Amino acid sequence: MIKIPEQKSNADIEVLIIDGQDLVHTVVRGALLDAGIEKVKSAHNSDSALRFCQATRFDMVLIAFDVKSDKDGFNLLEEMKFKGYITKTTCVIFLSADTSKGLVNCVVEMEPTDFWVKPLDRLKVAKRIGQVIAIEKKLYALRFCFDQGEFPTAIYYAERQLQDSSLTLYHPHINRLIGRSLFNMKEYQGAQEFYENLAEKYSYAWVQVGLAATLLKQKKIDEATELTSALLLRNDTKFATYDLLAEYHIDNEDYQQGYEIIQEATKLAPRSIERNKKSWNLARLNHDRMGQYLATRNIAKYAKNSIHDSPALQLNVIRSGSDLAGTLSETESNKLLINTEKTLELLKQDFAAASDLGDQITVIEVRLLNLRQNKKQAEQVMLQHTRASALKNFEDNLDKVKAFHEVGLWEQSMRLLEQMKDEVGNDSFTGKVLSEYLEQESKERQDIRYSPKELGEMASAYYKNKRYKPAYNLLCQAAQLSPNNPNITISLLKVLAILAEVEGLTEEETESVSSCLEALEGVTLSESQQVKLDDYNQRIDKVLETEQ
Repeated sequence: MIKIPEQKSNADIEVLIIDGQDLVHTVVRGALLDAGIEKVKSAHNSDSALRFCQATRFDMVLIAFDVKSDKDGFNLLEEMKFKGYITKTTCVIFLSADTSKGLVNCVVEMEPTDFWVKPLDRLKVAKRIGQVIAIEKKLYALRFCFDQGEFPTAIYYAERQLQDSSLTLYHPHINRLIGRSLFNMKEYQGAQEFYENLAEKYSYAWVQVGLAATLLKQKKIDEATELTSALLLRNDTKFATYDLLAEYHIDNEDYQQGYEIIQEATKLAPRSIERNKKSWNLARLNHDRMGQYLATRNIAKYAKNSIHDSPALQLNVIRSGSDLAGTLSETESNKLLINTEKTLELLKQDFAAASDLGDQITVIEVRLLNLRQNKKQAEQVMLQHTRASALKNFEDNLDKVKAFHEVGLWEQSMRLLEQMKDEVGNDSFTGKVLSEYLEQESKERQDIRYSPKELGEMASAYYKNKRYKPAYNLLCQAAQLSPNNPNITISLLKVLAILAEVEGLTEEETESVSSCLEALEGVTLSESQQVKLDDYNQRIDKVLETEQ
């Protein structure tokens, strides 16, 4: 069995109190001293708290919701977990005078050890600290094993502790770790039976969500569908269920369905950074440029002043804006490009000293030059990057792939794309989606060398010269790259209508008509678009009826 480090004595326990009120520090520090705990640090804001955490690994952290800083206690707790300052073995006590349902639910999701309501009473705090320390010592081995990924050992300790009557209040927490351990070990049938037994005793949301997860992993679709349908009607299980269903569809390579589910969840909870990231990646895979643009904007907006905030988020908004502009009409494209160029200028002003953004900004400027029809200048700039090494992260390199491709340096684009494919794993939700996306990009960039906008312009020239077949082929490529663009789909129907009248439609072209009409189902069209659609559809139907 794994060797578990010896626990510290009370005299050696390191404690951090984070609260904006001096009285809270006085009350808690006094209670800790009574319990023989002397190594106590006090922080009145998030900055000083994070500085303390850089120097010391704390065993206990008491954190208030109303911290005096640019972050509230919830965001600070999230950041401390993200940076590894808080693990399963850290005792976390959340302090708040606000006991509203929304805040309590958010805090519970972060799984603190305890939640104390302010104002604090010295005698009650002293009693509670003694109880918490005693419980923490009993649960230490279980939490340490779970934290280290030693799930069989964690289950061994958990089952013993369920027999301890002094831990009755913690049985739900212990059972939750057992369920997670079984799931992480891929013992899905055992996990299902475990959650079914728990469901007879507990009404907790995590029990039902855990059961749904095990059913989906076993592909017990009828049972899973019945359960998830019920869970989507509950506020406390809705979002976790959306996440489960999206992951299930991704595992089964149904990326469109996975995307639709994540979109629904994101509409209901637009502040979730993780769901917006999933939506962004799935939007790319499903060629939804507008969805991609909106997701990156949401990420940048809601990540402000959080652990996720960085200049890279604005870079991603600019990049997705460039992707979208390449699919729009000239008027719409110009409007978006003006906003995108303004955002870029503000970014350059705010981070003028950040030299590490130089290459990324140059690549973005190349893409904007290309969109502004300055292809020669764009190509000359990119030629200077042909010998440059790959940039530091996925998004930087992907933008460089696009820039190479857009200026006509296709070999360089494909070479960098192949290098990226070797570096992306597929052992997570994001990894699976990005791996599939790179495969798709590789195939499409090998077969299609122009943007949807350029393909549309070339198709228009062929159409005017009555070269309908080449126009049709180019528009098919444009529709493949931008299937959600109604203008491209309607243009494709226009060419199919004239082909039907001039020489009749092949079987492939008839299927293309059906695909176009399916793509436009449920899409809100302008009056002029609807008139064109009806005209082309009637002309095609007339020819097909005559042939029958």
